[in-house]
Amino acid sequence: MADVKVVIGDRLGKGQKVGMGVEAAGGSVTVIPGMAADMKLGDIMKQEEADFGISFCGSGGAGAITAQNKYGYKAKYGMRSVEEGVTAINEGYNVLGFGFMDQEELGKKLVEAFVKKYRS
Repeated sequence: MADVKVVIGDRLGKGQKVGMGVEAAGGSVTVIPGMAADMKLGDIMKQEEADFGISFCGSGGAGAITAQNKYGYKAKYGMRSVEEGVTAINEGYNVLGFGFMDQEELGKKLVEAFVKKYRS
């Protein structure tokens, strides 16, 4: 299985639990350090040639919209559940914006959905 590269940007500098889920599913992860990391998501995705990115903030939109506007990534935001994220992967989105949800399950399920759609 080819490695799935994921970048995580969290407004509060978190995202480590989601990152553990990405790794548990066999992916590699870059968690952007520091406050307002969500606003750097598109830049780091481009630099790392990531398969997809995850943005976390109160609304789930700021970092995702910025990545979309700056680099043309297909973004879906305002999501609040693992199921919404899996659906977004299945619909071809590569920037996923969530409200604060630093959960290992989220990272694991998103990578599994990506592998099923693009690598199997």
